[in-house]
Amino acid sequence: MKAETTQIMFKKAAIPSIIAALSFSSAGLASADSIRLTMATESGDRDSAQGQAINKISELVEEKSDGRITINVYYQDEIGGPQELFDQLVRGNIDLMLTWPHTSYDERLGVLHLPYLSLGWDEALETYGRDGWLSEIIGPLFSDIGLEYLGPFPEGFGGIATRNTYATNYEDARGIRVRSQPIFPLPQTVRAMGFQAVPIDWSEVYTSIQTGVVDGDSGNVIFWPHTYFSDLLDYYVHSQHNFSFYAFLMNQDAWQALDDQDRTIISDAVEVVVNDQFENAKDEDHMWIQRAQEDGMEYIVPSDEEMADWIERVRDQVWTEAERSLGADVMDAVRANATNPQ
Repeated sequence: MKAETTQIMFKKAAIPSIIAALSFSSAGLASADSIRLTMATESGDRDSAQGQAINKISELVEEKSDGRITINVYYQDEIGGPQELFDQLVRGNIDLMLTWPHTSYDERLGVLHLPYLSLGWDEALETYGRDGWLSEIIGPLFSDIGLEYLGPFPEGFGGIATRNTYATNYEDARGIRVRSQPIFPLPQTVRAMGFQAVPIDWSEVYTSIQTGVVDGDSGNVIFWPHTYFSDLLDYYVHSQHNFSFYAFLMNQDAWQALDDQDRTIISDAVEVVVNDQFENAKDEDHMWIQRAQEDGMEYIVPSDEEMADWIERVRDQVWTEAERSLGADVMDAVRANATNPQ
């Protein structure tokens, strides 16, 4: 297991000028002061669920502080790519972020992306909820890299979206190249399922599918391939190998510089959005499944036998590999709490 405090390594690339200009120093602020914060989402435009979520938080914070606290909101790709933004969040050049939990600073955060951790909606909400058993593990890990974990933003179970061909089992998957988020252990997961995994940032996925670098996308709920790649993709296999969700994070220095009143204003605003998302996520995912089918995407659910084989293969390979990065203590907690196949 890694040491309790993780050394932080930063990119050598220069900070984008717009981010540098937005840098906020909140040291010593009290609730009587005017405060300007920045918040970004790594994916999703202003009309997406992610975009609407960060915008609502901004509105709630401004309302509850009587206009004293304002949050400038930036959407997908407006001020940088996913890893770049995460780096700037850790460095304090961005104050808050709605993001996939990146493992570049501590591989133990890969526990959030372990495949087949939960096998149904009820178990997933209990696992990934703000008071779920997983939160007790990840809170200290985020703190080690200088981030305050404010809550989860669930989307649903991910799948494999492809064009021209598809697979619902290990044998048929071989030879199909799918994009994977470049986050441990997501590439390892789709490889264990039989696919060829190609780690690619979100901003490059469309061109990669269009030019044949990959045959499709993996790990996302159907909303994303349908909304962004529907002209390229034909099939969506609901493998449910990962539970797709984002995390609300705040730079810890910025968080600790606020007084209790202002921390409460921000955490309460996040809690409103988190509670709304947990209540609506399942229905929203089902709505997009239906809409994608109406628009011509074929939606496929593997058989019980195919799913059981994938679960066994992936857990055996990836969970074993993950223990070397996550540590025995984390994996012991996973095995004690994860859903058992029926």
